[in-house]
Amino acid sequence: MLGLRAIARHRRRLVFAGKNALITGGSRGLGLEIARVLLQKGAHVAIVARDGEELERARQLLIDEAPVGARVVAEPCDLGDKAAIGPLLERLSDRFGPLDILVNNAGVIQVGPLDSMTRLDFEEAMQLHYFAPLELMLRVRESMRELGGGRIANVASVGGVVSVPHLLPYSGSKFALIGLSRGMAAELDADGIRVTTVVPGLMRTGSPRNAYFKGEHAKEYAWFKLADSLPGLSVSSRRAARRVVRALEYGEREVAIGLPARLAQLAIGVVPETVAACLSVARSLLPAGNDPNRLTGAESESKLVPPLLTVLTERAAARNNER
Repeated sequence: MLGLRAIARHRRRLVFAGKNALITGGSRGLGLEIARVLLQKGAHVAIVARDGEELERARQLLIDEAPVGARVVAEPCDLGDKAAIGPLLERLSDRFGPLDILVNNAGVIQVGPLDSMTRLDFEEAMQLHYFAPLELMLRVRESMRELGGGRIANVASVGGVVSVPHLLPYSGSKFALIGLSRGMAAELDADGIRVTTVVPGLMRTGSPRNAYFKGEHAKEYAWFKLADSLPGLSVSSRRAARRVVRALEYGEREVAIGLPARLAQLAIGVVPETVAACLSVARSLLPAGNDPNRLTGAESESKLVPPLLTVLTERAAARNNER
């Protein structure tokens, strides 16, 4: 039985050389790291993000590191605008050719208590984490089918398995993405398109600087940045990117990245009441402010967290164009 599975896995293996990959949210963080790995494996890469200047910095970083002959294309696009997605894909088709690989990685993180959140926060998260991936998958399906198949990875989160306090818009939308991704895996399999649901835990990407914070801004940023920095609780973005690319290579259905993510998946299925009780306790320990004004992590810096404890996150921020 194991031998048959190994043979099937080998037959599914995708050789990346010469393939065209689109990575949303590719200008920094995990998306940038995934682009690096794909380039080193011989793929051509298109990265998409909202900020044109940030995108150009990322493009130059990738060009400087890319093997000879690799193509790197950068296209600015606000995926929060549904009407922008069609023109984006048309531009990429003209400049880049048909897509073999799609990585839905773009996202937004809003941190704060429920009382500080508005409906717009929930709508923003749903558009980027659910509707934009849906629109992209529907639009690339036909071209991938004509090519004989393709690969799609949807980067969700452990927050889409266990709804973490003070991350409700993020968690709710990631729950929706997991359901969409799992359903798409079944629907698109007959077209030769393998869809992977990626469930990472905390990753040291350097992203806290660019997350949004509400309520008691400095305190919210402090706990979030600290959790994002500690080895054991978080994994390096490079390790996570390599794991995502391996899942794409072999067409894996689902991959959890990091021990905390795997334990969370197990716990919510086995002892859901215990998990719920633990989350309630965690919520009681978090800051209680309800200021609806939104600041970035960079604007919420304070001396609440000793710099020594966040060295790894700061290094990741420098490497991953987060500054």
